[in-house]
Amino acid sequence: MKTISEIKAEFEAAPAASSPELYARYASDTRGGVQKLIEQYRKKEAALEAEKSRIEQMKVYEHKYEHLGYLCGIDEVGRGPLAGPVVACAVILPKDCGILYLNDSKKLSAKKREELYDVIMEQAVAVGLGMAGPARIDEINILQATYEAMRQAVGELKVKPQLLLNDAVTIPGITIPQVPIIKGDAKSVSIAAASIVAKVTRDRMMTEYHKVMPEYGFDSNKGYGAAAHIEAIRKYGPSPIHRRTFIKNFCNCSVQDCAFTAQSVRKR
Repeated sequence: MKTISEIKAEFEAAPAASSPELYARYASDTRGGVQKLIEQYRKKEAALEAEKSRIEQMKVYEHKYEHLGYLCGIDEVGRGPLAGPVVACAVILPKDCGILYLNDSKKLSAKKREELYDVIMEQAVAVGLGMAGPARIDEINILQATYEAMRQAVGELKVKPQLLLNDAVTIPGITIPQVPIIKGDAKSVSIAAASIVAKVTRDRMMTEYHKVMPEYGFDSNKGYGAAAHIEAIRKYGPSPIHRRTFIKNFCNCSVQDCAFTAQSVRKR
């Protein structure tokens, strides 16, 4: 008689198609450990099927417009923070894309986003990134800066898409047809993929900024208005990557003050 460990190894090595055969083979094994093992794998199998079904539902727009050719999902991250850039991403996934667990990046753990980032970058037909820094955001406002970053992202694509699937917005200044989708990052695999790549890209940038300016806690707050972050602005003044138009209620510093702060931060 096989040990429970040996049976577990058999389940691990077996392809999904042979699961029913394994369930039947060990159904009469009265050992509690074996029955628990079977139940665990049944639940895992059911969860996988549920995820495949969820992902298929997120391909509604991709299936609707697939006859047009390459479809590109577009999303951004960083419209609300007090510091750092707004980052936009454009992603063209293959028609037969089988990536699971794609979703609105905010609904995923940092670890899961990192894992999916690598898969997306490996399997995507094309990926384009665009961004607008704090100075540009202050100059033209966050909405226009977001549009600018999105146009940059589309311009960086190595393959020209025939249709853009956007998260909620219609991007001005682009001749490619667009379909704005409310909460698109939770309804379209293409937009979800763009959301994840944009989020990981920006988070990595903020972590690097933290190494130079640890006073603000950018590694944890990513530039958003956490209480400790606001207190740091009041204590140290704005850093070179703070958006002056966003922090005017917390700091009355002038442009010259910001330049002075930039120099002092670099010396610390």
